[in-house]
Amino acid sequence: MNDLTFDKIGLDELNALAERSSSVIERLRDRVYAPNAEKQLEISFNVRSAAEMVKRSEKLIRDAEADGRLPEPRKDEVSGRRTGYSLAEINNMRDLFGTRPARAASDNPVVLAVQNFKGGVGKSTVTCHLAQFLALKGYRVCVVDCDSQASTTSMFGLNPDVDVDEDEDTLYPFFRHGGPQTLHYALRATYWPGIALIPANLGLYDAEYEFAARMVRDSTFVLDRLRDGIESIKDNFDVILLDPPPALGMISLSVLRAANALLIPAPPNNIDFGSTAHFLKMMTATLNELSEVGGARDYSFVKILVTKMNDNKSAHIAIKRMMDAVFPSDMMQAVLKDSAEIDNAAANLQTVYEISGPATRTETHKRCRMYLDQVGREVEILIRKTWPSHHADLRKEGIL
Repeated sequence: MNDLTFDKIGLDELNALAERSSSVIERLRDRVYAPNAEKQLEISFNVRSAAEMVKRSEKLIRDAEADGRLPEPRKDEVSGRRTGYSLAEINNMRDLFGTRPARAASDNPVVLAVQNFKGGVGKSTVTCHLAQFLALKGYRVCVVDCDSQASTTSMFGLNPDVDVDEDEDTLYPFFRHGGPQTLHYALRATYWPGIALIPANLGLYDAEYEFAARMVRDSTFVLDRLRDGIESIKDNFDVILLDPPPALGMISLSVLRAANALLIPAPPNNIDFGSTAHFLKMMTATLNELSEVGGARDYSFVKILVTKMNDNKSAHIAIKRMMDAVFPSDMMQAVLKDSAEIDNAAANLQTVYEISGPATRTETHKRCRMYLDQVGREVEILIRKTWPSHHADLRKEGIL
């Protein structure tokens, strides 16, 4: 019997492996991020869709354009037909007619963390699509990318390695001793009207070490630093979405302390269900311990969202049924089903809401859009229930 020998893998081989993988990433980014180009939102809405979004008739829109209260619509030079309205123009109409769904000044903004300590559950997918759904409705949204992997930052058109400076643009300066007193420095407008972003990059990972070291000296500062930062910008927004790292670290703990609502994405398989159950147990134990240091933290709502659901898999159906039985009042009614449309869009650093043209007429796209809209509508209702100024309208709608 011959002995098999293997070459050992040392630092030189690992460095070569890292360089090869980096070259692949660079080629991908060169394809997706054109030099000096900014990502643009190419979707547009015809006058019928505009009327539905603005909640006014087509006639009122045309009248406002005729008398100069709204700009004249863009028209095709050949056919003379309207070429469609941008989301910014839709919001301009909403402002004119007073139909923005924003919270009243007396209402607190919802700070919603899309939280699960396990990776691969659809956290960033949910965050990006939910932000854009709410922006399409006319809400003012801030997305805070707390994850050093920066997937959400990339989806919003920024190259984390090039466009984001860890010492100036991310949460990292705010977390450092003697850093800025507010988060205004980090806010960036995005190509989506109504969405601001606080981006992330790999440098944010260093904050974990600094937080851990400082925890011994000043636990209250560490635990509530992000909460204080959110407090400094909250008046500018209706909803602030937090996308934390998929781990139980200091930043994740800060997110739990900063949020006033939680959405927990959980695919319906044994491993992810077990991880979600473990997450809930760890979260509860951690919050109990943190309350002894920094006081208790309450949430307006905590909901579990089934993600990556495949109706053709009997195991998914069985586990979803079990989740409904175990968490009867805590499950979202809407389900985010598994869809190639989400994966295909993500391959080009897009969301399903950004797809335009003939691709939106396929049955796959329509089904996926329906799932996403259902999730968005249910979260929107949960948000509005936290705002007393919306209660009268919710009663008229038969929701309260």
